[in-house]
Amino acid sequence: MSRICGDGPRNVRHIDPARRASRLEPTSPQREVQPPFPRSGLFWKLLLAFALLSVTAILLLTWLFSNAYEALLEREQSERIESSATAAAELLAPRWPTAPDATIQAELRRLGAATGVRLTLVAPDGVVLADSELKDVPAVEALENHADRTEIVAALKNGDGIARRTSPTIGARYRYYAKRVDRDGEPIGVVRAAIPTAPMLAEVDGLNRWVWTIGGLLAVAAAVVAYWVAARLTDPLRSLAQTAESLAAGRYEQRMPMPAGKHDELTKLAASLNEVGRRLAQREVQLRSTSQTQTTVLEAMTESVIAVDRSEKVLFANASAARALGFDASRVEGHPLLEAVRSHELRAVVQQALRSRRPSSGEITWRGKSQRIFDVLATPLPGDPLPGVVVVLRDVSEVKRLEQMRQQFIANVSHELKTPLSSIKAYTETLLGGALKDPVHGQRFLERIDEQASRLHQLIMDMLSLARIESSQAPLELTNVPLARVVQRTVVDHERQAASKEVILENRFTDSAVMVRADEEALRQILNNLIDNAVKYTPAGGRVTVSGRVDDAVVLCEVTDTGPGIPAEHHSRLFERFYRVDKARSRELGGTGLGLAIVKHLTQAMGGSIEVSSQVGMGSTFTVRLPAANG
Repeated sequence: MSRICGDGPRNVRHIDPARRASRLEPTSPQREVQPPFPRSGLFWKLLLAFALLSVTAILLLTWLFSNAYEALLEREQSERIESSATAAAELLAPRWPTAPDATIQAELRRLGAATGVRLTLVAPDGVVLADSELKDVPAVEALENHADRTEIVAALKNGDGIARRTSPTIGARYRYYAKRVDRDGEPIGVVRAAIPTAPMLAEVDGLNRWVWTIGGLLAVAAAVVAYWVAARLTDPLRSLAQTAESLAAGRYEQRMPMPAGKHDELTKLAASLNEVGRRLAQREVQLRSTSQTQTTVLEAMTESVIAVDRSEKVLFANASAARALGFDASRVEGHPLLEAVRSHELRAVVQQALRSRRPSSGEITWRGKSQRIFDVLATPLPGDPLPGVVVVLRDVSEVKRLEQMRQQFIANVSHELKTPLSSIKAYTETLLGGALKDPVHGQRFLERIDEQASRLHQLIMDMLSLARIESSQAPLELTNVPLARVVQRTVVDHERQAASKEVILENRFTDSAVMVRADEEALRQILNNLIDNAVKYTPAGGRVTVSGRVDDAVVLCEVTDTGPGIPAEHHSRLFERFYRVDKARSRELGGTGLGLAIVKHLTQAMGGSIEVSSQVGMGSTFTVRLPAANG
């Protein structure tokens, strides 16, 4: 009978109302196709018991009947040959021959033909005197001596004897009966009667075939009846079991019909199951709604949430936790927390909450693909014994990073501002102390004040420029810009600076056809900062070269110098704010420490990139990559 299930194939069958009223059968819009009865159920036990009893009884009766009939035929044969031998003995005793005789032979043949039994007269010494199956005396005389025949020996000794064997004379299997013939108390011979067993066996075999055929049919009929009886007895129980299984599996829509007029125990049990199913269905709807709401809330949370039981095995983890800590939320359920999240710091917070039954907090550092910092709060779940704890992890990596950047920025700015301000204050105090009256020293101090003020002004302007770029307050206007023109103008602007330092500034990029997609002012500021740095750090007699080339859809602009070079360990940090390779020399040259940071941000804002290639003592090359114009 098909079982009803929520996700199985639809198989709706029509059941007659009268039949449904007489049987307790579960009803539901869907059924799952399955065997009519479970093989290990009560049905098979009853069926096997009924069928085994019925079939055994029928087969036993068939066997007894067959054996009884065979015994009856054998008894009839025995009585027949006994009566024939007795009649022949009584008839021939007065005329018992002492040697084979034609008259006795002829009479014995007539007697054998009349009775249908083979008759043989045997002398006490075993000589055959006559045989109803032989034609004449010579044939009788040709027979071998019968003194050793079992039935003859028994008859001479006990008065009669029986045997069953294959006759060497006829070549067929016979049943023998021998009767001793006495005269005046002395044995004068033996009358032996024999009948072939083949006809009887053929009759028995034919009857057996019919009897066993009928017995087999009756056994099959008994098995069918046993099947029907077992089905009728187990059908209500089976239906109840299916309903209970469906309820246990969560298919609460399945119901048992309530037959009219029945008030037995099964009907009461069916009513109870129906009520249980109805209440479970209501409860499931409520739980599903609550669960969906909670799941939606948890999955929407930006914080990572992990629930663990009191044995520290994961019960639940939301998507945010899976992303942040790098595991598959569907696979970690049931696994130890330390196996899912390999952090002893997190485990310590959880264990503290489990031990104290109070909220426990802490901060952990997660070293995954990138290092992250989490604030952790582990709160025990209500219940006794303690079911577990809920762990909430809030990613504070960005907050920590911004705080560190803020502190570092404040420290750097304070340091950068302190140096020119201290110089200005010192020179001012010197002038106020009387140096202003000295024309030579006064003029020199004023020039130093002006120099430091210019440096301070440049620092503030660079900071404002970098802030605008990062905040996108001054959006760039990307157009097709001829790179050669911008390079030429920037080089011209720095020729005086290069000449004052005795540095050769060379422009090797003159291809006016090369166009880049960029903001012209931003591009000019990038080149200005790179050329300015190159000229500053190149010693007298050195060379600064500006070149460019096209690589597919990218235009490369390179600024190369023959300065002291930059150690490899500094390359990754060159474009950070206020980062200097040689701080003392950088301040001496008037650098603010923000030029390369501005170059990096402007290049990235225009969809490009910048990289550095440098070796100590071999100079440096800064390469700007920008998208080529669309044409």
